[in-house]
Amino acid sequence: MFGGVFSVPVNNPHLRKSGSRLIITNLGENDLKNSSMQLGTIAKLRSPLVLSTLKVALYVGGLYVCGKIGWESVMKMGLDTRELFFYETFLYYNPLLLITMMVWLWGVNLWVFSRTGVDYAAIFYLGPDHLSHKEIWKCARWMTTIILTSMTAYLYLYSHGDVSLAASQPIVLYLSAVIILFIPFDIFYMSSRYYLLWTFWRILFPVQTVTFSDFFLADILTSLSKVLSDLERSVCRMVHRQVATVAWFEADSVCGSHSAVIPLVLVLPYLFRLFQCIRQYKDSKDIANIWNAGKYLTAVPVIFLSALKYFIDADTWTYSIQPAWILSGLANTFFSFFWDVLRDWDLSVFTRIFKFTKPNVCSHLLYGRRWVYVWVIGSNLILRWTWTYKLSAHLRNNYITVFIITLLEIYRRFQWAFFRIENVWYKINNSKRTTSHQTNPVSIQNDNISEQEKLLPHSHSLRV
Repeated sequence: MFGGVFSVPVNNPHLRKSGSRLIITNLGENDLKNSSMQLGTIAKLRSPLVLSTLKVALYVGGLYVCGKIGWESVMKMGLDTRELFFYETFLYYNPLLLITMMVWLWGVNLWVFSRTGVDYAAIFYLGPDHLSHKEIWKCARWMTTIILTSMTAYLYLYSHGDVSLAASQPIVLYLSAVIILFIPFDIFYMSSRYYLLWTFWRILFPVQTVTFSDFFLADILTSLSKVLSDLERSVCRMVHRQVATVAWFEADSVCGSHSAVIPLVLVLPYLFRLFQCIRQYKDSKDIANIWNAGKYLTAVPVIFLSALKYFIDADTWTYSIQPAWILSGLANTFFSFFWDVLRDWDLSVFTRIFKFTKPNVCSHLLYGRRWVYVWVIGSNLILRWTWTYKLSAHLRNNYITVFIITLLEIYRRFQWAFFRIENVWYKINNSKRTTSHQTNPVSIQNDNISEQEKLLPHSHSLRV
């Protein structure tokens, strides 16, 4: 009954459609085998591994096509205009690409937290539907695709003589980014976008109690200060209709490299953190917040002394201003470095962050390894100094060097985030163990590392 050859009557009415030909005839053993093989093949093609491999192949293929078209477009231009044109293109798309890189790395942070049991949602007080690392990576993929496609179109159109249409590409891209960020519809992770905008608002106006997400994002902005400056320069050129022209390359123009707006934008993230520290001191009366404010204050002379180079003669700069700039840079570097190691991180549990709940190659390579101590501390010191040096005016037109240094600073911040968040999570758990009642660890004062760290309640629960 359940074995042998399955035979179906030819005249079975259930196998016919009204007025149609016969659909199924006798099914022999070979027919069943062929059908099973076909179904098995379809099932394999629809498996997660095959689909993921196909998506990666299509994504890499698209990146290759963009790179090939962009390179051929640049090489098509004459040597006299190629450098200026590539410099301008780089300045429009470089800040957006660096922000995208930060999003990619933040996804890696969240992936590690999800594997090691660090409840980052409790630290940032996120809702149960907050974005996971997969959704963060999805956003990063779309950002990468759209930005590179726009840049490729800009290169191609300009090199083929369609200058007006080429000039519209970065403008459309920037406007689209603003619209997506502010669009009041329940699309594109609306609650997450509003959470981000609300945090930005609290950073701009620190009149309320400073939460962990406030100063965490503000610290990230200090690593993106050059990105913010480039965004301002790009918008300036768009407003003054200098896109796809060389008018902006004049140093004394409103959007030129000698503009006084550049140091003002560079210093803003540090001032935001400075005001946050003052606000934290007002709330907690912890003197450590004053010291932390001093750390951010040391970045101000580094930026403004360097900017003086464009407004004074060479001798005054070399013999008077430059030594003061070097001393300011050293003070900022070592102050920031020691604060990272002694206050933001907890060296006694440095590599616990990489203790995965399930066996993993990353955990095997990183957890409990002494070289992790050496690498993190050593690289943090070196990258702190290179970032301070980048704030100088010397490198404004050396865009490749600035891009590499900014990329390294983004990596340093990505590395810093592991131990900063893990340290806070450790304190939350330790506080739970040492108190008899359940706390609500939503917001933690940034620099008060004592066991009596305040766990401030936070009213909003948005998706991020």
